[in-house]
Amino acid sequence: MRLDDPVPELSLHGAALRALAAMDLTSLGETDTPERIRNLCRSALTPYGAPAAICVYPEHIEGARRVLDDEQLSQVRIATVVNFPEGAEDPLRVKRETQRAVAAGADEVDVVMPYRALQRGALEVVQAVLDAARAASAGRCLKVIIESGELGDEDSIRRASLLAIEAGADFIKTSTGKVPVNATLEAAEIMLSAISDCGGSCGFKAAGGIRTVEDARQYLAMADRLLGIGWATPERLRFGASGLLQDVLAVLSGSESSDSGGY
Repeated sequence: MRLDDPVPELSLHGAALRALAAMDLTSLGETDTPERIRNLCRSALTPYGAPAAICVYPEHIEGARRVLDDEQLSQVRIATVVNFPEGAEDPLRVKRETQRAVAAGADEVDVVMPYRALQRGALEVVQAVLDAARAASAGRCLKVIIESGELGDEDSIRRASLLAIEAGADFIKTSTGKVPVNATLEAAEIMLSAISDCGGSCGFKAAGGIRTVEDARQYLAMADRLLGIGWATPERLRFGASGLLQDVLAVLSGSESSDSGGY
C-alpha cells in the first residue's frame, strides 16, 4: 500500500484490539503503593491479549516484574520514567537515574527532554541530556518525552521531535500527563510527520488524555494515513494510559464504548 492510497476505515473493534496491544498500562501517581502496582500488573491479563508494557516509577520495577512473571505475563515489558516530570537540565542526574532504572530491570526508559532549555534556545543542554540518557540506557528502548503541550507551537514541537530522533530515540512521546495540556491530535500530526520525514524508523507514543477507544482510533488512523498501513505496530506506536483499558475491554466484550473524553 502506498502512502497516497486511501486508508480503510478502522472499526471500533479493530481499534480496540490494536490499542490493547500498543498500550503502556501506566500508574505514575505520587501515592502509588506496592498493592496498587500489583493490581495494575494483574489487570494486564485479559481474555483478548496483553498490553505492550507496564509503566511505573523505578521503585516499583522489581515488584512489577515478580507479579508479571507469576501471572505468566513475562512478555509484557516494564517501562519506567527518568528526569520526570520536570525535565531537569542536569545530564549527570539523567545518567544516574537511567543507570539505576536499567539495573532495577527496566526494559524501556521514558526520559523527559529539558523542554524549557529548548524554549530558550539552549540546544546544547538538550543534546547533553539526551546523549546521557541514550548512553546510560544500555540498549534499552528509549522514549523521549518532549512535553508537546508546554512547547505549544508547531515549530517547537517539530524541533523537539527532530532533536530527539537525531539523538537516537526509539520513540518520541507527547507528554508526561502531569501538565494542563497533554496528548493532542494536533501535536501528534506534527510529531508523526517528523518521524515520516526521518524515514519512519522512530516510534511515537501518545500519553495523557487518551481514555476511550474512539480517542485511540483517531491516533491509529492518523498513523495509518501518515506512515502507511502496517507501520503502527506496538514496536512503533504506543499509548500511555490507564483508564483506556476499561473502555477497550468494554468494546471487546460487546458493551458500548463511552464517548471520547478528557484526561
